[in-house]
Amino acid sequence: MSAQRKGRSHRSSSSRERAPRHVEPVLDPNWQNPYTPSVSEREANRRAIRTSAMKRVRPALYGAVALFGVTLVLAISGIWVHSIAGWWWPFVGLAVVGSVLSVSDLRCRRLEGSVETIANTVVAQFQSGGTNTDAQRLATIVDRLSATFGLNDVQMLIVSDSGYNAALLPRIDGVTLVVTDALMRDFELIEVEGVVAHLMARERLNALARTSAASLSSLSFDDAHELAGVSLAYRADEVAAAGIRYPQGLANALSKCAAQSAQPGSYFSSERYEATRWMWFDLYADRASAMVGDLDDASVRSAALAEW
Repeated sequence: MSAQRKGRSHRSSSSRERAPRHVEPVLDPNWQNPYTPSVSEREANRRAIRTSAMKRVRPALYGAVALFGVTLVLAISGIWVHSIAGWWWPFVGLAVVGSVLSVSDLRCRRLEGSVETIANTVVAQFQSGGTNTDAQRLATIVDRLSATFGLNDVQMLIVSDSGYNAALLPRIDGVTLVVTDALMRDFELIEVEGVVAHLMARERLNALARTSAASLSSLSFDDAHELAGVSLAYRADEVAAAGIRYPQGLANALSKCAAQSAQPGSYFSSERYEATRWMWFDLYADRASAMVGDLDDASVRSAALAEW
């Protein structure tokens, strides 16, 4: 009898030893929410204007550095060849390198300085629109989302235009939200909320300066898109969707934008919009068909949000 108990006790002990041990959960200190803009992401957006300028000036800079190398060779060779002797040769090369960098820096400063004036420039191209009810609806949404996205001093303006679009423009002392009266008229409240959340997400990403600079830069389409941030609108959708209670509202708003076609006389069928598209909610409001393969296209962005 004791032998049987001993056997059962041994088997029971072995079973306990084979059972998986309980492991206390440990939080990863390096984990970061992918829908929260990181410090490095915000810093990259802040430096985008200068990064883009340096990329464009790089060929000239390489040439200037090569010239500096030649002047060093001339200075050293002058020790033995008196016809080319000159201790000052390297300073010529340095002057050329400095000139290239100075011109690039001057252009960046001018562009950065003009960003804060873009709100007045854009607003001057529209007439006021909307009803008192529209203004009250927009104010309610802005008040709620400003707290969510950490904004203050948001000026609101509803403008008269037949196109569905909106923009958040930087000012010296805050930001200006511009929304078309067509959008306020035809969009549900939850869809307007999605649009405003997207624009505020751009500010949280620290991207308003780069999108405004792209609209002021007179660069080619591809270069301006790179400066504005390729797929930045798609990324702002992600940040916005994580911050509002109903991401489908943003998806529906994008779907309506994708289905619209710019009417004659609309700002969004003009050359002025062609230059400033990068700061608007719908970047391609003047295109009748989708931009295949472009993550910033409204139809692509809507389809991606529909899968949330």
